[in-house]
Amino acid sequence: MPVNFTCDLTGTTTPITHFWEHTVGSGHATLALRADWQAQLRRAHDELGFRHVRFHGLLCDDVGTLIAEGDTLFYSFFNADQIFDFLLSIGMKPFVELSFMPTALASADQTAFHYRANVSRPKNYENWSTLIQKLVSHWVDRYGLTEVKKWFFEVWNEPNLKVFGSGNMDEYFELYRHTAVAIKSVDKSLMVGGPATAANEWIEEFIAFCASIQMPPDFVSTHHYPTDVFGKPGDDTQTQLAQSHRSVLREEAREVRRKAGNLPLYYTEWCTSSNPRDTLHDETYAAAFIVKTILEANGLVQGYSYWTFSDIFEENYFPSVPFHGGFGLLNIHGIAKPAYRAFELLHSFGHHLLPTLGSHPTVDVWVAQEKKTTTVLLTNFALPRHPITTEIVQIRLSNARSPSQVTIRRIDADHANPKQHWLEMGSPDYLTADNVGALNAASTCQSQLQLFEIQGDIMTLELTLPPQAVAAITIEYASSVS
Repeated sequence: MPVNFTCDLTGTTTPITHFWEHTVGSGHATLALRADWQAQLRRAHDELGFRHVRFHGLLCDDVGTLIAEGDTLFYSFFNADQIFDFLLSIGMKPFVELSFMPTALASADQTAFHYRANVSRPKNYENWSTLIQKLVSHWVDRYGLTEVKKWFFEVWNEPNLKVFGSGNMDEYFELYRHTAVAIKSVDKSLMVGGPATAANEWIEEFIAFCASIQMPPDFVSTHHYPTDVFGKPGDDTQTQLAQSHRSVLREEAREVRRKAGNLPLYYTEWCTSSNPRDTLHDETYAAAFIVKTILEANGLVQGYSYWTFSDIFEENYFPSVPFHGGFGLLNIHGIAKPAYRAFELLHSFGHHLLPTLGSHPTVDVWVAQEKKTTTVLLTNFALPRHPITTEIVQIRLSNARSPSQVTIRRIDADHANPKQHWLEMGSPDYLTADNVGALNAASTCQSQLQLFEIQGDIMTLELTLPPQAVAAITIEYASSVS
């Protein structure tokens, strides 16, 4: 029996701001000096619409921002400028995560990641404040206040986790206060926020602290992953996700939205899972998860930064296997994963969402109306080890006009699935140029004509949707909607 959904094409629409395109994540600041990283980011900006990029470690020693020789501190902003010059040259901006601690200012030798980022608090807050003030003043001088006012300054990364410091809230608030005061001393209009916590923590406490020092934040930022609070230590990702439930990230975002009040809310990390070697990141599961999660967050957040745009990433080490379960939308060769194609479909989805009627345990349908197109976006999604089957889906669109063309693009086991093609190649650890060409061809989300039936002003669309699949049906009209 078909799964049935209906939509009145003359219904009242809800705006979609494409908030998911505000920012996208990357790994480590020095990667932004690589030519392949830059090429992939340019592509993600051009094809997916991303406007800002966020990464760790801009203040780390390998960027050279602050180095000590004896008791003398030397400031060098050249590498940071090279990164930001590139971002601005392609029409993007930084979402500036102010991390981690230069060794010259560090109070301890606690480090994180393969690149040994120092995560201790400063031994001297005056020197830390001087660094921040000099750096931000330099950017205002170089790029102009009008430009830098459009940037976001986020203090640290996941300070509630001991891997990134003490995990002590009061210590973070002290760091935030000194940082915010230093930035605002350059110009009060510059945007500063936090707490950049993992798992939606410290939101109310952060806002209360900022009120107590009479310096309200310009925005609230936090992170969440569907694996954050499920399962036991040592469980694999699929076990953790199996104990989660559909729409858990929407529920969390609603609660954080309530806590944040009227402040702008930015999720500066989220993903299919927090595991940097999760096979699901490379599979069609991720595409279905992304579409459903993003559209359910509509109206709750100002930004929703996916972690990350590329597998050019080195928090643990830099893998060379083409499909190793990395966070990226693109693999190390720039081959688009199903997740990338999900963002591609979302980018062309439209900005005016119509209400739909119908429900199903695994199938969801959204309809966007523009002047000369209607787009129907569908997912058939379930968490690992939850029941899901192939479904026949029927969508009845009332008050429809005769279309000039109806096409469909698919992401599923047989479409836009380069990992499957790689497996059929024998899973080579290293790719030839011919291999890359074949996998790029297998990754495309090609348009095909879609059959439909129209009687009077009722258009009926019917399609078969496999498990963990996405489909986008585009209805084009010869003239604009009046």
